[in-house]
Order: sequence, then C-alpha cells, then structure tokens
Amino acid sequence: MKIWWVANIVWILVFGALAFFVGARNIDGAGVIQTPEIKMVTYAILGIAFIVVVLVQLIFLYFVRKISNNNSIIRPS
Repeated sequence: MKIWWVANIVWILVFGALAFFVGARNIDGAGVIQTPEIKMVTYAILGIAFIVVVLVQLIFLYFVRKISNNNSIIRPS
C-alpha cells in the first residue's frame, strides 16, 4: 500500500507542476501566444488526464484491497 500512496503523491506533484507550467507560460513551443481561452482548454485537457489517472488508481486500489482481504481470509494471523 505504501507504493500506492507514493505513486499518488508523485501524480499530484506532476499535475501540479504541469498546471503551474501552463499558467506561467506566455508562448508555447510552437510560438502561439497563450490567451486565457487557450489556457482554459489546456487546463480542461489536463483535468481529463487527471480524472483518467484517478480512475485507474481507484481501480488498482480496489483490486489490491480485494487481494489483501482474500489473503487474510486464507492465512489468518
């Protein structure tokens, strides 16, 4: 479970850094000036990616807990 928590913290830091990068830049790599509308679209795309990662993490947590509960039933301590 510690690995799962570390992975979640890493993902939060990655998304936080990306959000800061999007907010701080004035011109993107293609030379396009970043207007507030373009930044909002970029934040929306980043939010969709965040939701996908959260769903994958929750599915992973479900299966890890299910396996953990099955192991505790089979091998009582």
